[in-house]
Amino acid sequence: MKYNIDEVIGMAWSDKISFEEIKKKFGLKEKEVISLMRKSLKKKSYVVWRKRVRGRASKHRKKTRSKLKYYDF
Repeated sequence: MKYNIDEVIGMAWSDKISFEEIKKKFGLKEKEVISLMRKSLKKKSYVVWRKRVRGRASKHRKKTRSKLKYYDF
């Protein structure tokens, strides 16, 4: 599947878009998104991004489902 790297990066940076949504749109697994971010970003930017998303419930739909059950993503 073809995808625009800039669009994937934008979605990965967004706090409101989960890895599951990225997979649905582009077919990329979480590990593939992480790898793409590592290759595409400057080292410091990648480190900042990883600190933000590591363990963050909003990046994992299963973890947010119970907290945000009134929203349909």
